[in-house]
Formats: sequence, C-alpha cells, structure tokens
Amino acid sequence: MEPLYKPQGVEERWQRTWEDEGLYNAEPGSGRKTFVVAHPPPNVTGALHTGHALQISLADALVRWHRMRNFETAFLTGYDHAGISTQNAVEKHLLEQGTSREEVGRERFVEIVWDWLREYGGTIMGQFRRLGASMDYRRERFTMDDAYIRAVMRFFVHLYRKGWIYRANRIINWCPYHQTSLSDLELVHEEVDDALTYVRYPFTDDPDDGVTIATARPATILADVAVAVSPGDDRWSAAVGREVVVPFVERAVPVIEDERVDPEFGTGALKVTPGHDPLDFEIGRAHDLPELTVIGPDGRMNADAGELAGLTQDEAEERILAWLKEHGLLVKREAYRHSVALCERCRSRIEPLISLQWWCAMEELKQPALAALKEGRVRYHPPSQHRYAIESLEQAPDWNISRQIWWGHQLPVWECPNGHLTVEETEPEACAECGSTELTRSEDVLDTWFSSALWPFAILGWPEETPELEAWYPGSLNTPAREIIRLWENRMIFSGLELLGEIPFSDVIIHTTVLAADGRRMSKSLGTGLDPLELIDRHGADATRYGLLKLTSSQDVRFSEGVIEEGRKLANKLWNVSRLILANVGEARPEQRPAALEERWIAWRLDQAQAQVEEHFAAFDFSPATSALYHVTFDDFCDWYAEAIKQRLYDGDDNAQATALSNLERLLKLLHPVIPHVTEEIWSNLPDRESRLIVALWPEPLGVDDVGAEFEPIQTAAEVFRRAGVRPQLKGEQQRIFDAVVRPDRAKADGGNVEAEAARLRGEIARAEGMLANERFVANAPGEVVSAEREKLERYRRELDALGV
Repeated sequence: MEPLYKPQGVEERWQRTWEDEGLYNAEPGSGRKTFVVAHPPPNVTGALHTGHALQISLADALVRWHRMRNFETAFLTGYDHAGISTQNAVEKHLLEQGTSREEVGRERFVEIVWDWLREYGGTIMGQFRRLGASMDYRRERFTMDDAYIRAVMRFFVHLYRKGWIYRANRIINWCPYHQTSLSDLELVHEEVDDALTYVRYPFTDDPDDGVTIATARPATILADVAVAVSPGDDRWSAAVGREVVVPFVERAVPVIEDERVDPEFGTGALKVTPGHDPLDFEIGRAHDLPELTVIGPDGRMNADAGELAGLTQDEAEERILAWLKEHGLLVKREAYRHSVALCERCRSRIEPLISLQWWCAMEELKQPALAALKEGRVRYHPPSQHRYAIESLEQAPDWNISRQIWWGHQLPVWECPNGHLTVEETEPEACAECGSTELTRSEDVLDTWFSSALWPFAILGWPEETPELEAWYPGSLNTPAREIIRLWENRMIFSGLELLGEIPFSDVIIHTTVLAADGRRMSKSLGTGLDPLELIDRHGADATRYGLLKLTSSQDVRFSEGVIEEGRKLANKLWNVSRLILANVGEARPEQRPAALEERWIAWRLDQAQAQVEEHFAAFDFSPATSALYHVTFDDFCDWYAEAIKQRLYDGDDNAQATALSNLERLLKLLHPVIPHVTEEIWSNLPDRESRLIVALWPEPLGVDDVGAEFEPIQTAAEVFRRAGVRPQLKGEQQRIFDAVVRPDRAKADGGNVEAEAARLRGEIARAEGMLANERFVANAPGEVVSAEREKLERYRRELDALGV
C-alpha cells in the first residue's frame, strides 16, 4: 500500500474492474430476493449536477448494501429523450449554422437530432460511473428506442379506448418562442416590475358612472367578456346584474358575482378574460361566458384584435392607453411588482392561451393510486411528502399530454379528409370510420412525462412478457426530488396499476434539496451552481458521496464543502490504520480471538455501529448512518483500538494480529456502501481474498457482551490526562490500554498535579450539584440545559474517580 491514499486513478480503476468483471450485472431468475431500482432517467443531453450526485449516492449505497446481503440487485438506468430540452439544444445548433428547424423540415430535423445526440448526447452515464454508481449499464434504455416507443403507443391507445384520452379546447401554458404548450415543471417564475393600470368601465345605462378595474395587461382588455366581483362586496353590490362597456372595443358585458374574485386586489373588481388567464377561464366556464382571444401563438396581437393586429403587446398597450386617456377612462397607473411565468429554456413570457389539445382524464385513472397511497402500499419518505403526494393526486386536473414540437413520441392519431380520427399503435391502412385511405398523422408529440410514466416496466420489456418483467416488477424504490412528485412519481404509480395491476415500487425517497451556501437554489444562471465533478476531482468520489449523504439531515440544506473534506479525512484515516495493521500482521489470517479488553470492546462497538447503520439504511435515514460510520472508524477503531493494539502488533502477538485483520475486514464491509473505492482498494491488500468486497457478504453481528462499563474508565482517564497531563491509576488491563493510548513516556505522576486537578473537579462537582439542587433552575431552565448539567456532573465524578484520590 502506498504511503498516501490518492483517489485519482484508484477510483477509475475499480469502476472499470467492477464493470468488466460483471459485478454490476443482474440476471432474472436467480431465485434470490430482489432489490430493484429503476433509476430516474437523466436527460439525454444532461450533465451531472448536485441533485443527480446526491440521488446516485443514496440509491447506490442502498444497492451495494443489498448486494452484500445476497439480494439479486438490479440497478437499472437509461436516458429520457427530454423533448423540448433536446429540441431547444438542436435548434440553437441549427441557428449557429445559419439555418432553422422550419427551413430543414420535420423529417430532416428529426434526423439531425439523432445525429446531434450521437455526437453530443449520452455523456452523463460516464459521470455516473465516476461517482461509483454500480448500475447494470448493459441494460441501458432510451425512451426513443423502438421497443420503448411501442410501449408508449400501447399506453396511449389503451387510455383512448377506455375513453380517458380526449381532445378539447382548454387554457394552457403557451411558449411563444417554441410555439408549444408546456407543463408547469417547464416554467420558472420571476419577479418583474410592471404597472398596474386602473380603468373605468362605464355602465351602459349611466356612462358617467361605472366599475373601475385594475389590470397589469391592458392589451387583453380587447378580450374581456365580463366584470366579476366577490359576493357580498358592498362596494359593487349595486353594479351586479348591470352591464358595462369594455373600453376600446366598446362591447357591452355583464357584471357578475364569483367567489374566486380576490376582493383585496386592486379595486376588488376583476376584468374577466377567459382566453388569456387561467382563473378567468374557470370563471368563464362556470358562467358560460364567451371565450375570446386577441393574442396569437407568436405572442403578437391576432386578427381578432382588429386595428391592433400584428402589433406586439407593448405596442398595443401604448395604443390602448392613449385611447383611454383620450376618452377619460384612464383612472391612474401605479408601480406593480409581481411574479410572472417564463419558459425555463428561452425565458419567454408564458402566454395563457386557449388551445385545442389532447387531454387525459384523471378522475378514474387516479383512484387506484390514491388507494395505494392511503393504504401505505406505496410510501413516500419523509411523511410530509407522503401527505403532499396524496393531496396533489386528489387535486390532479385532467392532464394536457400533447406538445407542438417535433422531437418526441408522435401521437398515434390519424385524420381523414372527413375529419374522422383513427387511433392505432401503428399506421392504419384506412380510416376506421369511413374507410378513406387518405390519412394524415397528427403533428403533435406527447408530453415527455407521458412516456416517463412507463419507465419502471417499459425498461423491462413491457408490453412483452419478459423474464425481466416477471422477476423485477414491481421494483423496490425510487429516489426523486420533490418537485416531480405530481409530474412523475404519482403518474408511474397510476400507470403501473392501470397496465399491470400492481404498484411499480413500494417506497419513494424524496431526497434532500441541496442549496447554495448562501441559501439560494443552485443554478448556473444565478452563478450558484456547483459541479460535482469538480468535487470529485478535488476530493474523490468516496469523499463526495460521504459528504452528500451527511448533508441529508433535512429536506433543504445549505451546501458545505466541509462535509466533503470530512469524507476525505475519513478515507485517509482508514487508509493509514489499514497500512498500520497490514504492515504488522506477519503471516496471520483473519480470525476472531477477542481475548483482550480492547478486542472485546471494538467487537462490541462494531456490533453497535452495524445495528445503527442497518436501522438507518432501512429507514432511508442516511445522515445518521454516515455519522455512525464516521465515529466507529475515526474515534473507536483508529483512535482507541488501533492505538491500544499497536505495541502488541509490533511484538508479534498472534491473537492481536488475527483479530485486527478480522476487525478491519468487518469495518471495510460496513463502510463499503458509502465509500466503495477506498474500501475495495484496501480489501484487495488483505490476505487470501477470494472475492471482491463489492460482493462479499455483509457481516453477521458477533453478539459480544457489553463491555462499555469496563472500557469507559480508560477513556475518562485519557480525558483527564490530555487536559491536565495527569496519569491516573487504573487496574492492570485498563492501565495497559491507557498507557498504550496516551504514550506512557509522556504521562506525569506528580502528586501536586494530581491534587490540583482533583480540587478543580471537586469544585465543578459542587457547582453542578448546587445548580441541580436548585428547584427553580430545574423547573424553569430549558430541558437541554438541565440535561447538559447532569451529564457534566456525571463526567466530573468519573474523572475524579479516575484520579484515584
């Protein structure tokens, strides 16, 4: 073993070795218990970010733990085609070459996307490997594989034939740049400074009076079809039931009451524009109002805007404001800061537009998933996220599944000249209704999440009945971020139940969101992003994995590189203690011969640590698991046990040598799921290795008696010595260990030192006893303060006893 541990090179070598030797591979039909993780597929154009790194670290720790417990572990991976994200990247590429998507046409554009992906896509799997993800990379899948496309088409046709997929005009998020509808996840919200414009809408029966409204979008006045007020709002009770005139277009519209109106906004009167606002759309449908649109798909005023057609919204606003001033209807304008939705890729302002889209009805489809969640057959962790998952599914509206882009799964819908629709998995020969052979396929593609919903079983070969599907469905768990609970996790649950009659996994671990050090979200555009590959370059993959798992103490946590540094120090400490043992064991072989107190104590402590790790891993509680591993390694094994046996190793003590090897072997097994590379490297230096550590069996507890009470006086005495330079008097075995740990050549036995320390401790004991005898202190002080004082008192008494005076 080298004097210093350098992860660079070592980690890459073990990744190649494990994969080349097939140690990541999973095979169905082994007869063993299964542990299956269908890992969330990264975008095919993606790169490793902190969320991925944390996600991989916790999933891989569990996979490695189960592999060592003799489970058939299938850690499965692949890519999502990432419809609009990939199309956006390729469109930028085309613009750099002086052309565009429209110029090359759809067929050629799709070919260019495939060419571009072959050159630039798919790099993230190499980055997963760098982190130590022990996935079965042979089984990598892509949501645009032919077999996967077949699964998507089967799902669509299945839902359509059940009457759950339909086409309707509804209001959606529209990106004027990409010319497509978007899901909520594809939006970002940004605070902007606007103006709030107060406009008077005259009564038709009294033009000198009217209702004043406030709007941040004067350009949409042209599409107003009503004014709404909150029921019981005394300011406007006399206006309800009357008509007002919409300025500029001079259209008479009713004043109505609706409980959705916020009486605190503006004047409490709301202009109702169903064609350009989600809330207004709901109000309009409830009151059977017309649905007018004056803004087109390109974000400009459309033909229905009359003389303003073709103008930008800002240009139209200027014309409308001028008209309002001229006609005395502009009451005032004031500064207004509010949040607006933007396309996360092009940063265009989202237009709420009524559009003819394909929808999936949710009311019946979601019920089995709701039952599974409420009955606990699928459990989200932590419980707060389980409650949110249920609420979000209960409130789930019908799902807009169509997108107006070219990259993705084209809808299996064909239309004939007579307007009839035919829905089949593959292209039909004729219209199912009239027999026409002139068929045109819908140009829309499916929402990326529609295909992602099939991930846990489509990657196993569904709809074919494959050995993999039989062996590995349902899987074990999933490890997403919380923002995709309603967009992906719940959809996988209801899709699996609908198509296979079974949940896709039993547990969903919502991993911690790691924030930047200043508390802001990590973002490249904000300059707060963090590249995990840089952390790996500086500290190694093991240290990075350890640090990220240590951070998972809550749902939101600020990043600190200190925990990564702690992981690096742990790896170095483990390396050094391993070198000490391996350099001084002679021809010994691992065997438990715990005769001496320090050997029985470390066996007991390893048992304790193993129980803690198993408990925390089973509860998906990774931060305390890493803490338990750190303390048993750094404090117990290295600082106490290794120091206590060092001289015995030097002296050639057979029992010490054999037991030290056995204890080191056991410690490496406990650490491997978290820091796999350094542990495998050390393992390979142990004598008579018949297998790799990655597939070595998880240790059985030794079941030794609790010897903490025997070892505690040594630790207490060492505290006294390290603080005051005093050498306490202990019993024979205890004194030997104490002398080995604190180096007896430095220990002092001067009586005056001893007496001074004893006097100090008696003073501290008297002070603590006095405080704890004070009933007011015990009753009124915070519980943790009282507990701390009691702990101090016990420690002072132990230290005084250790002095032997």
